[in-house]
Amino acid sequence: MSAVSSRLPVFPWDRLTPYKTTAQAHPDGIVDLSVGTPVDPVPEVIRQALVAAADSPGYPTVWGTEALRDALTGWVERRLGATGVTHANVLPVVGSKELVAWLPTQLGLGPGDRVAYPRLAYPTYEVGARLCGAEPVVYDDPTELDPAGLKLLWLNSPSNPTGRVLAKDELVRIVAWAREHGVLVFSDECYLELGWEAEPVSVLHPDVCGGHYEGIVAVHSLSKRSNLAGYRAAFIAGDAAVLGELLLIRKHGGMMTPAPVQAATVAALGDDTHVAEQRARYADRRLALRAALEAHGFRIEHSEASLYLWATRDEPCWETVAYLAQLGILVAPGDFYGPAGESFVRVAFTATDERVAQAASAPVAPSAALAAIPRPSTRPAPPPPR
Repeated sequence: MSAVSSRLPVFPWDRLTPYKTTAQAHPDGIVDLSVGTPVDPVPEVIRQALVAAADSPGYPTVWGTEALRDALTGWVERRLGATGVTHANVLPVVGSKELVAWLPTQLGLGPGDRVAYPRLAYPTYEVGARLCGAEPVVYDDPTELDPAGLKLLWLNSPSNPTGRVLAKDELVRIVAWAREHGVLVFSDECYLELGWEAEPVSVLHPDVCGGHYEGIVAVHSLSKRSNLAGYRAAFIAGDAAVLGELLLIRKHGGMMTPAPVQAATVAALGDDTHVAEQRARYADRRLALRAALEAHGFRIEHSEASLYLWATRDEPCWETVAYLAQLGILVAPGDFYGPAGESFVRVAFTATDERVAQAASAPVAPSAALAAIPRPSTRPAPPPPR
């Protein structure tokens, strides 16, 4: 075993392979709801901005153009309700996954330091801790953690995979606790604009942070709201001292958002119309899939926001994966996101209207047919995409 693989957790994404094969063999084809990757077109206003900036022969800057920083600060104030945001409070990054994976390293963390994240969580939080040799720690309530050695606390609201939203009073309590103990808070808010049964609140809202950003940073992405997963357009906002250190490190590392993507980001953040249109698409797909899952005996928990339904039939998650594969539907087993998800599956509604309609019309599969589906292997695999 290599030194790298011994440091990293095993995320057996390839264990889905036999189930994908089963789903693909369905007469009506596969409906892949396992990975939350956008399938709808990039909005025209964004594509036009990208094309207009295509003749960019020089190196871009890590901090981004002045126009980009204006767009970031303007959006943070307008959309998140933050106040007094300056260019020193924002920093573009090359996709949020890169930021999550390498943040502990860029913060200078290592052996003896601890990084905490939710018990059910996007697996790259743990990867980031292990890459720098820090200790990963899971929590149910972060304020119950021992703060000794705790240097970085990840929040994720709305949650991937559960869609849970932290209420404003919870955020107030957590931020106050973290500040009291000198723990840096990074809040992954990439699904904030996709609230369905709750209105997600940012840690940058003055009711949460008291109008100042000491010790807190929010992470945002354009992948979901604007269908820009392929552009790797994301940014962080918050504590100017923390962002200043990261800017210096990222300059040395050459971590630059391409100039055409910077221009596209400006256009995306300046246009609310395409966001509302995409929300409407997802809302319709969510309703159709939820009704279909409940008709098949599923219970939906949390799921008040994000791009996923967190569903269970109170059985081992791989049995659920097998059941749905027989119907031509591929979903993500909950144990990909931690042992606490072992009886759940994550169902993405990032599929076309036609594919969602196909999934929603699936009849109940005979349980006897499940015995023929191969059981998962135990071969290691890389973590699932964001």
